[in-house]
Amino acid sequence: MKIMITGSNGLLGQKLVYKLRNKADIKLIATARGGNRLVEQNGYIYEEMDIVDQERVKGVLAKYLPDCIINTAATTNVDACELEPESATLMNVTSVKYLVEALEILQQQNVGYKPHFIHLSTDFIFDGSHGPLTEEEEPNPLSHYARTKLAAENIIRKSELHWAIARTMLVYGIVDNASRSNIVLWAKQNLEQGKTINVVDDQFRTPTLAEDLADGCILIARKKVKGVYNISGKDFMSILELVYRVADHYNLDRSLIKPSKSADIKQPAKRPPKTGFIIEKARKELGYEPHSFEEGIRIMDEQLAGIKK
Repeated sequence: MKIMITGSNGLLGQKLVYKLRNKADIKLIATARGGNRLVEQNGYIYEEMDIVDQERVKGVLAKYLPDCIINTAATTNVDACELEPESATLMNVTSVKYLVEALEILQQQNVGYKPHFIHLSTDFIFDGSHGPLTEEEEPNPLSHYARTKLAAENIIRKSELHWAIARTMLVYGIVDNASRSNIVLWAKQNLEQGKTINVVDDQFRTPTLAEDLADGCILIARKKVKGVYNISGKDFMSILELVYRVADHYNLDRSLIKPSKSADIKQPAKRPPKTGFIIEKARKELGYEPHSFEEGIRIMDEQLAGIKK
């Protein structure tokens, strides 16, 4: 089975590469903009591919004719998308159009070729008026980022491809060289330094360990399913509770955490107040079973310890 990953330098992309490389039944092609930034560079092919370069996309897909494409490449900085809407649309919508169109053409040209296109989407396509949510919920995006992700979903649904959409949220984990932060690391680092942090108590999520999200994508690929799947963590909590749980895990000072409201934190883009996912469909149809939030933190600890060695 030939699996191609876009955005292989990103958090999810890296986890997918490490889980799939050296698998005897899989030929893995990792792609990203620029050079390969992963520490481990054997057990797979790396191909430079910027997903907004239409000709490059056509060329790379034609070269490998992947059985499955897991599209993790995107601009996910919600505020940056609000401030630079054209760039966000290019990365999150136009690129998907390029990938879909290239695959549709290859499908027409090659008899029996039926690629499986798996795309990553987000809880932010919902307005957050209630939650947790099933796959059938009606989207109502509040930000430009959310609108781009919904537009991409619609392109895929209308395509002639065998497709699946994996919706996720608030992904945390460790990337190679621990170069990027996330909510868990941010809270840990600030509290360890004795800094006071303002944390919203009116946003609710089901935070997702990057390894669990990668496992969910691989299950979708292996089972060749079509449709939308919620792939997130199983513990529903406010962002404030999440940060308290990080503090408790590391025995850090809870009094440094100051509850605040979303309206008081000045951010260019609106966030949905309450989302969270119901993951029963993924459990039943895929056999997906994520770690608890505390288990997720322990997995991150092991990885951080490995990096420090």
